[in-house]
Amino acid sequence: MDIIKKYFPALSPEQTEQFAQLDALYRDWNAKINVISRRDIDGLYEHHVLHSLGITQMIRFKAGTRILDFGTGGGFPGIPLAILFPECEFLLVDSIGKKVKVAGAVAEALGLTNVRTLHGRGEDVRETFDFVVSRAVMQLGELVGFTQRLIHHEHRNGMPNGLICLKGGELQAEIRPYKRIIEVQDLYPTFEEEYFKTKKVIYLPL
Repeated sequence: MDIIKKYFPALSPEQTEQFAQLDALYRDWNAKINVISRRDIDGLYEHHVLHSLGITQMIRFKAGTRILDFGTGGGFPGIPLAILFPECEFLLVDSIGKKVKVAGAVAEALGLTNVRTLHGRGEDVRETFDFVVSRAVMQLGELVGFTQRLIHHEHRNGMPNGLICLKGGELQAEIRPYKRIIEVQDLYPTFEEEYFKTKKVIYLPL
């Protein structure tokens, strides 16, 4: 928890408690369903929770923003973002049913009334959103193909609606087709831990 409070010191007591509960919740579920690699569960807050909150380095969502977490897995980045932005609406989608089950159970245990889940693929989503967020689900071009139709054109934030994703490693080939409009921001050194040296947040207006 300390690493979350280090970068987000203005959390409410309720948010602090919700973040604190994540460790026990994910350890319990991970013992039943392997949603986080067993060797990585000790790095939950740095590698999963804080990494998810790296999206805030690109945008702070305004109240009422509707966000789709595409390929949420066990709830990342959607669950940490939903805690941080309680006045926004989140739909967490994944094609693997057991992972969506975990995300839904964690959201329910935390009392996150701003979170819904859907077991399905991108084409099963019948709504539109301000932003789609994602964490290293697939190549950028594929992700744009799946999600472009899910973003509507009524803007409520300070930047146009679009896709925001967390990526790592060498991205030049992926972002080249979008180089005129894409924004890429390093998470390091804003997040000063070694883990974030290769991590980036990407914004693509759609």
